[in-house]
Amino acid sequence: MAAKIKKGDTVIVMAGRDKGKRGEVRAVMPTERRAIVAGVNLVRRHTRQTAQTEGGIITKEATIHLSNLAIADPKTGKPTRVGFKILDDGRKVRVARRSGDLIDG
Repeated sequence: MAAKIKKGDTVIVMAGRDKGKRGEVRAVMPTERRAIVAGVNLVRRHTRQTAQTEGGIITKEATIHLSNLAIADPKTGKPTRVGFKILDDGRKVRVARRSGDLIDG
C-alpha cells in the first residue's frame, strides 16, 4: 500500500488532546502506523545524567497514530483525505480529495 502521509507533509491533528494543532511530519513508522509530528503530542521524560547528556526533565515529541492525522489541503489548508492519480508520464502522485490539487510536486 502506498504511503498517504510522508515525512515533510503538513498535517492536522483530528483527535486527542492536541486536536486542531498542525505541524510537519518528522518521521513515519509505517509498520506501527505511527508518526512523529513537530510540536504535537509533547511528553516530559525524566532522564538520568550520563557522561554524554545532562539529566533533568526533557520535553520531546511522542508518536501519534496515523488515524488521528489528516493532511492539510495545499490550496485551502483544511484537512483532506488523500487519493492517488497516475499522471500522463506514468508517475503515481498523491491528490487532495477536497480540492483535487496535487500534494506531491
